[in-house]
Amino acid sequence: MNGKVWLVGAGPGDPELISVRGLRLIQQADVIVHDRLVAPQLIAEANAKAEIINVGKAPTKKRYPQNEINRILVEQAQLGRNVVRLKGGDPFVFGLGGDEIAALVAAGIAFEVVPGVSSALAAPAYAGIPVTHRGLASSLVVLAGHSLQGDEWAHLPTSGTIVVLMGVKKLREIVEKVLVVRAVNTPVALIQSGTTAAQKTVVGTLGTIVEIAAEIAAPATIVIGEVVELREQIGWIDEAESAEKVWGDAVKV
Repeated sequence: MNGKVWLVGAGPGDPELISVRGLRLIQQADVIVHDRLVAPQLIAEANAKAEIINVGKAPTKKRYPQNEINRILVEQAQLGRNVVRLKGGDPFVFGLGGDEIAALVAAGIAFEVVPGVSSALAAPAYAGIPVTHRGLASSLVVLAGHSLQGDEWAHLPTSGTIVVLMGVKKLREIVEKVLVVRAVNTPVALIQSGTTAAQKTVVGTLGTIVEIAAEIAAPATIVIGEVVELREQIGWIDEAESAEKVWGDAVKV
């Protein structure tokens, strides 16, 4: 008899941002298949008999191609195991959750989806930037920055907030595309390792951000729009303080 697969969103980095249901499933799973950026504190919640499989994809080296991850999920479920596919952020926000579900459906494997908190929302929130705000932004567009060829990049919105994930290495090209529809003084923020103790934020404009963002490395979230200016008023974490002082016990589940 086949087992079952749960696609669980692990959240953006802070282990306390996982859902109650997601944590319970981790604790009960026979197998956990997890991404590279999943907080180790969540993996530590697995029961002692669980098999842990790291299929994380590093920026410069893919440990497992997607079809191999799909095969692992199907194979483990066919062994009668209950499998948690633990994915960073949300399974359906640039997480290839749909690809994995298609493989499960084709193999006749039962599945469920447990949504997670996406870094597209959480990283700006931890940096003191609301992605929407009355009078400044009534819309939000989230884009993947690793490829700039899609139709959405040719029709960028002229107002509202733009959030780009996986785009720090193509920041210059992203800025050039956004400048087609936005003014050069449009505020921009880059948030590295958002919601974790390593969080670091730099703020500039479309005209300056490329030069001042050299210190920011992946994973980073790019936020473009007038809401960035609210960081001075709303910012609630002092990133210059020590991790222990800022996050304290929040790094423990």
